[in-house]
Amino acid sequence: MRTAVLFVLSVFIIGCGYKPSAQLAKSVIGESVYVYVAISRVDPQNTVLIKDAVQAAFVDRFGSKITSRAEADSVLSVYLDNVDFNPLVYDANGYVVSYRTVAKLRIDYILSSGEKGSVTTSGQYDFPIAADSIISDTKRFEAIRYASLDAVDEFTAVVAVKGLQSGKK
Repeated sequence: MRTAVLFVLSVFIIGCGYKPSAQLAKSVIGESVYVYVAISRVDPQNTVLIKDAVQAAFVDRFGSKITSRAEADSVLSVYLDNVDFNPLVYDANGYVVSYRTVAKLRIDYILSSGEKGSVTTSGQYDFPIAADSIISDTKRFEAIRYASLDAVDEFTAVVAVKGLQSGKK
């Protein structure tokens, strides 16, 4: 019975023309992408942290390969606008035991179609810490990385919508 329901659901989804957003985004981005991550003068340490993570995220999300600017179908320039660490949960003694990291990225793009634009995205990541302690560098790096990846996922959705609007399938 369960197999039959899954089969009918699968046929229904395929029949409706469902396509994952990453596949739609890839049709807009193209096979190769150049990703430039600008180093912020105000916050260079955090920017360096996300550079590799953001480039890897674009490869993972779009399935495109990173190439030189001259060979790329699309060009993406990523700027770290802001990183905030906000207390989220306090224990009974008033110590912070959980934080939320919010990373805001501005992504300027030139797509394979020649369309140019800019999108500001934000991502967040919640993480616990021990009561009466400070955020370790490892936790901070991890939080910035995951919040930036969340912001890249938001950009993926924006590009997927552009793919739908342009009729790419």
